[in-house]
Amino acid sequence: MGLRNELASGITDRRFAESWRRGDKGLKVVRSIEDAKALEGEEVGLSEWIVIDQHRIDQFAEATADYQWIHVDTERAAKEMPNGKTIAHGYLTLALIPALTGNFVEVVNLERAINFGLNKVRFYAPVPVGAKLRGRATVLQARRRAGALMLTSEVRIEVEGERKPACVAETLGMFFFKE
Repeated sequence: MGLRNELASGITDRRFAESWRRGDKGLKVVRSIEDAKALEGEEVGLSEWIVIDQHRIDQFAEATADYQWIHVDTERAAKEMPNGKTIAHGYLTLALIPALTGNFVEVVNLERAINFGLNKVRFYAPVPVGAKLRGRATVLQARRRAGALMLTSEVRIEVEGERKPACVAETLGMFFFKE
């Protein structure tokens, strides 16, 4: 099953992906490092909810060779997990950050962008199969680095109906402007 079918799983995933590709969410526009600096401390986006189904969890297990039973053994989870469900890998939740937040900020005259890394990641709550997640991002810092814009953001991955976020990560992105 390809990425297109993967995105179609769940009730909102395909509409979510298509709307973000079109930029339907009132994204912030950055034309310069000064524009990015003006966003410091500002929440720049809140994504739609996406469903975390067992198929997505199984695909992640296959891609990473992480077959721990709490993620992939639905029968055992029904007997031994507190809510009777498998849970998503923490790193699956983390890996969804680009998809959930990728269109919060549009960098005009962008040559390329790269994920530079993470300063801090914490997993605060499990993500049971069937849960809905969304991403919320706040720009913490915008600086010039190596001729590019280095954007440091806090991304919170929320679980619908839960008080604690599943994950909070401080992400680093490098944005290179066209000359």
